[in-house]
Amino acid sequence: MVGRVGPDTLELTEAHRFPNRPVRVPEGLRWDVLGLYAGVLEGLRAAGQVDSVGIDSWAVDYGLLDADGALLGNPVHYRDTRTEGVPEKVWASVPAGELYAATGLQYAPFNTLYQLTAARDSQQLACARRLLLIPDLLSYWLTGEQGTELTNASTTQLVDPRTRDWAYDLAARLGIDLGLFAPLRRPGDAAGVLRAEVLEETGLAGPVPVTAVGSHDTASAVAAVPATGERFAYICTGTWSLAGLELDAPVLTEDSRAANFTNELGLDGTVRYLRNIMGLWLLQECVRAWGDPNLSGLLRDAAEVPALRSVVDAGDAAFLAPGRMPERIAEACRASGQPVPVTPAEVTRCILDSLALAHRRAVEDAQRLAGHPVDVVHIVGGGTRNALLCQLTADACGLPVVAGPTEAAALGNVLVQARAHGLVGDRQDMRGLLVRTQHLTRYEPQGGTGRWRDAQARLAPR
Repeated sequence: MVGRVGPDTLELTEAHRFPNRPVRVPEGLRWDVLGLYAGVLEGLRAAGQVDSVGIDSWAVDYGLLDADGALLGNPVHYRDTRTEGVPEKVWASVPAGELYAATGLQYAPFNTLYQLTAARDSQQLACARRLLLIPDLLSYWLTGEQGTELTNASTTQLVDPRTRDWAYDLAARLGIDLGLFAPLRRPGDAAGVLRAEVLEETGLAGPVPVTAVGSHDTASAVAAVPATGERFAYICTGTWSLAGLELDAPVLTEDSRAANFTNELGLDGTVRYLRNIMGLWLLQECVRAWGDPNLSGLLRDAAEVPALRSVVDAGDAAFLAPGRMPERIAEACRASGQPVPVTPAEVTRCILDSLALAHRRAVEDAQRLAGHPVDVVHIVGGGTRNALLCQLTADACGLPVVAGPTEAAALGNVLVQARAHGLVGDRQDMRGLLVRTQHLTRYEPQGGTGRWRDAQARLAPR
């Protein structure tokens, strides 16, 4: 994505799009990170001359380098099964409550902490001299400079959200060598310049600086929430739904841990206080199983299905792995004594109702746990294209929903680069520019929220 930024200009142009297809090999599920890097180079070639480059991606996964800086195998995919049973081993050394009090991170079986514990006895980790999270690995290949961007580091479950530094005591108790990580960087820091070989391959004229951004895509997306005040909740939608608040300090209470909220770090010392929800992954997997039918027609048909006929827990880790998603959703409905969705339209409506219900619960819980009331919910990311999901979320929350921008992560990435180079001011200025330049759609809640409370009661108690 190429961004152009000025006093009243914020434009994105797609320069190049490439697939990201995980590969299953005998030892498990892996990322084709060399294919991704090739896509980055092709994208730079297609973009033409630029003033800065910034990289964001998904979180928690990493590549290991040897003493010469060479990659030791393809990075493991967070949906790989290697962490099954590992959290319980970690909790035997550091109880879950202590882990949360130290890092503020929600339980997720794929957190980097658990991945490293699972890899403890591997030859690959024994040979490793450096660990780089995915966006930092790509940045290293572009520049030759190594660093660990803080917003993404905060998802490893090895950072103290109060000090914004590594949780040294915790890592020592768990036998994790923090020396594997490169020095911390913050959004806006310089991350090097494109290597001469990269310039030659892409046709760009140097020097071209690489700027650290909120390299966790959710950090970039939250930076691009077009809020006009502080009383807002956000839902970053895509494969996952990340629903929560932007706070000045972490919430590290036992109630917060029990509600499985996370305290990840954001731009300018903020905390992304949020809950992970399975998101549109559920629908993506179903669509794949159905042979990729027309999505617009599927959503039109789903809108005609009676509301809240069946719902599932969209935060349930049972839906994490790929495969058989329509059948697994049907099985969950059957197990909870609800009507079993059969047709693609019925399954789709079940998914969208369930996501809206999970959004409602997350927004309600976040306000209560943080003591931070909100007046509006902002939906950003790919889910903004799904008008039915946006309206259902407004109905479920009983609050107006402002949908947009769709490419929030890319916009937040671009805005942090622009700010680092003096083209835009503070976060308020960044968000003001978003409000002035981006297409936003407002959805007002319809009907009462009582039926949503009733639907929640069909699922397991909180």
